[in-house]
Amino acid sequence: MSESSQASSPSSFFNLHVEGVGYLNRVRTVKPKKGQEFLACTVAALRGSDSDVSYTKFDCRVSGADAQAIVKRLENDVAADKSVIIGFRIADIYPEMFTFEKGDRKGQPGVSIKGRLLRIKFAKVNGEPIDVPQPERAEERESVPF
Repeated sequence: MSESSQASSPSSFFNLHVEGVGYLNRVRTVKPKKGQEFLACTVAALRGSDSDVSYTKFDCRVSGADAQAIVKRLENDVAADKSVIIGFRIADIYPEMFTFEKGDRKGQPGVSIKGRLLRIKFAKVNGEPIDVPQPERAEERESVPF
């Protein structure tokens, strides 16, 4: 396709992004039986009043070179149980059912919210800001009109 025809035909998909602030946890490399290994993490997103905070957990595959580099850089801090808080963008969220295998809820059904961690806007380790790369483009395409 030429550049002009690509520019005139919009993509045919819809973006679903979740943005917020949360704690970075469980940084790990997942090695599936089939397919390539990938970097994963859990984000415990903060919601509600700052005097009565609640959390929503997202189990994420880390996508994009910048996000992967930042998560790898923060991996040792997470492993050392330091408080690692990030500003994030997660895309393509969906629920996945599972059965608890141990603990008080063993045998009971549970649900996990899966997604792709696309971007880390800022990071703090034990309250200290960490430099994170920002996208080269000043404007990012947020959605596709229909």
